[in-house]
Amino acid sequence: MIHFKNILYQGKYLLISSISIVLFASCLQTENDKTNNQKNMTSIAYKNPETLFDPTPFAFSHATNSLGNGNYVFISGQSGGEDLHHNLSKDFRQQVQFALRNLETVLKEYDLKPDDVLKITVLIVDNNQERLKIWTEEMHKVWKNNKFPASTLIPVPGLALDGMMIEVDAIAFMPHKE
Repeated sequence: MIHFKNILYQGKYLLISSISIVLFASCLQTENDKTNNQKNMTSIAYKNPETLFDPTPFAFSHATNSLGNGNYVFISGQSGGEDLHHNLSKDFRQQVQFALRNLETVLKEYDLKPDDVLKITVLIVDNNQERLKIWTEEMHKVWKNNKFPASTLIPVPGLALDGMMIEVDAIAFMPHKE
């Protein structure tokens, strides 16, 4: 014989158990979402090992990496050419300033800023200590927080156009927006 009281009791127990499991699973999902959101938060880490010289006075970091989810942005070499006609000053400092401005202009197209740059490569025609000093001074003006990208400077005998004295390319990181 079927005891309806037991079935009713077991049905209530089953219903309460099911609701409890759903609530518990929901709480776990909320915690997982918080954990995943924390994992999805993006930042750039700068590494300057204590066993190596401090590169910040020279406007670079030994290494950088991105933490979190996002996309890399590869920026072609930006010269010191001014305006839409790409006029090149005969003054090295002015070309450096415009190369950095041109880099910032491309970064802005992605809603990025210099602090989002992980790596730069700098090509300088007929590099010498004076040109290196100018480059370093101008880098400090753009990266005011002294969190510099990893960097490689390559002295070259010439660049794509006559009169070009500098070219700067970059790799930036654009975090996913939630």
